[in-house]
Amino acid sequence: MAATRRLAAILAADVVGYSRLMRADEEGTHERFKIHRSELVFPKVREHHGRIVKYTGDGMLAEFPSIVEAVLCAVEVQCGMSRRNQGISDDERISLRIGVNLGDVIAEPEDIYGDGVNVAARLEALAEPNGICISQTVYEQIRDKLSFPFEDIGQQLVKNISRPLHVFALRAEVIAALPLIEDSPLIPALSPLGAPRLSICVLPFANLTGDGDQHYLTDAITDDVTTDLSRIPDLVVISRNTAFTYRDKPIDSRQIGRELRVRYLLQGSVRRSGNRVRVNTQLIDTESDTHVWADRFDHATEDLLALQDDVTGQIAIALDRELVRVEASRSSDHPDAVDYVLRGRAALDKGSSRENISEAIQLFEQALVLDPRSIDARIFLAHALACRVLEQMTDTVQADIDRTERLIEEVRHSPRRRSLAHFWRGQLLRAQNRYDAAIPEFKMAIELDRNSVLALASLGVCKFYTGQLEEVIPAQEQAIRLSPRDPYIANWFWRIGMVHLLQSRLDEAILWIERARSTNPRLAGPHAWLASASALKGDMEKAVAELVEARRLSSDGRYSSLARFRAVQPYSKAQALAEETFFAGLRKAGVPDE
Repeated sequence: MAATRRLAAILAADVVGYSRLMRADEEGTHERFKIHRSELVFPKVREHHGRIVKYTGDGMLAEFPSIVEAVLCAVEVQCGMSRRNQGISDDERISLRIGVNLGDVIAEPEDIYGDGVNVAARLEALAEPNGICISQTVYEQIRDKLSFPFEDIGQQLVKNISRPLHVFALRAEVIAALPLIEDSPLIPALSPLGAPRLSICVLPFANLTGDGDQHYLTDAITDDVTTDLSRIPDLVVISRNTAFTYRDKPIDSRQIGRELRVRYLLQGSVRRSGNRVRVNTQLIDTESDTHVWADRFDHATEDLLALQDDVTGQIAIALDRELVRVEASRSSDHPDAVDYVLRGRAALDKGSSRENISEAIQLFEQALVLDPRSIDARIFLAHALACRVLEQMTDTVQADIDRTERLIEEVRHSPRRRSLAHFWRGQLLRAQNRYDAAIPEFKMAIELDRNSVLALASLGVCKFYTGQLEEVIPAQEQAIRLSPRDPYIANWFWRIGMVHLLQSRLDEAILWIERARSTNPRLAGPHAWLASASALKGDMEKAVAELVEARRLSSDGRYSSLARFRAVQPYSKAQALAEETFFAGLRKAGVPDE
């Protein structure tokens, strides 16, 4: 991909005395810096709409679309580091220097270069430990927007820059005296519309049991929900420590939205009675102070750890979809690439149909027109194309597969969506009937995100095609448990029915396939498999009716394409059994061999 030039806000940072710290404690220093990066630096960069261009061992380079956001991020990172270093000895303290510049850069897919970057690096070197230096260009842009007391330290000669730099500094002692971001905003309060599109604070869940000893359960669920939500790419999640400052206080959603710069709040309660636990949740829009979603989760308490995993996983999965749906529905006279990506994701979440998938593809294509560099537009477009192939809803199978492969190759090095990248790589391999190769991709997606229900369900499909029938139903059941209202749940019901049919449990097979058909009547496959099962059961009238509907919905009108087994080589014993069983039922219903 060709390099391009653009104006960018650049933030450069490195660790003070990193070599000395590494000599004293190499592993400890490396681990502490990693923790600071993952818990503070990266979330702050993401919160301010920036991206990490690269880490450099003892530092990093980040790019922002707004110079105001870049400076805010720098100040908030240094404030956070100041609090984190309280009580830490000198030989364990990680301190940063930060420089911020606004300049022209040469942009490549994985890096940025040019004088704009060099100046940011020189500004960082001029900053004192725990301080920030900015260029005159940056200062002129922010002086009337931010009230930080930057000090004019005059013209500075720096290495490899021919002209002196006019530099402004924010001293370490000034930063240390600033109020906590969470407690008292450093800038005038912003409206919720100024908050990141996908941003949320999980307030402490209320204990409605009446027993103070049960606080541990409500706190654990709050912690786990916060952790699971923080795994969702692009979702800004306020830290647990900040959220817990609102415990037992009157809730004014608009005020919290302004203070934390979040668009949504999640409130919840836990009530335990006997061996049952009920968790109620509600999502609040901080702009309008309205409830936009609510749900209830009931579980037995025989295994509290399993209960926590199930409840928090279900909440995270449901919220991920709900936030996308709500944001996609917000009207915009001038939508940008992110708007189109959100709308495309919402279209996919309506369920698998030709119309929904085609709509999603068009929206992702529009996002790429507006932002040809969009990682999300590429990766979700790959998903939609692979989905269209797997659901047999395309007349251009090979073209869709080829483009999916190109899109995945373009984003495979992006760290932001590693779990999704592995998932869609697995989907591509599924579309190519390479089920053995897809299994490790789905396993890696699940390892990176335990709530990746689509990866879990797809892993079960691969186990089916590779002959591991005993592992198929548990995978589908776990996906159903984690996402009981999933738009793709019909596929999971169908697969369970298929396994029951292959194991000669006709009643169970018909029950599950009927559930699949009722959940998504526009899927051709369940109608065909229900026809086969009904014929084997002896119900010919039902079998014929389902055959008619299956042929009507099929992309090519052929039953063999609905089975898909004839395209897969070499056969496993399970595939051979599935084909034999499926066509035995169709022949009994009067369908001649194709």
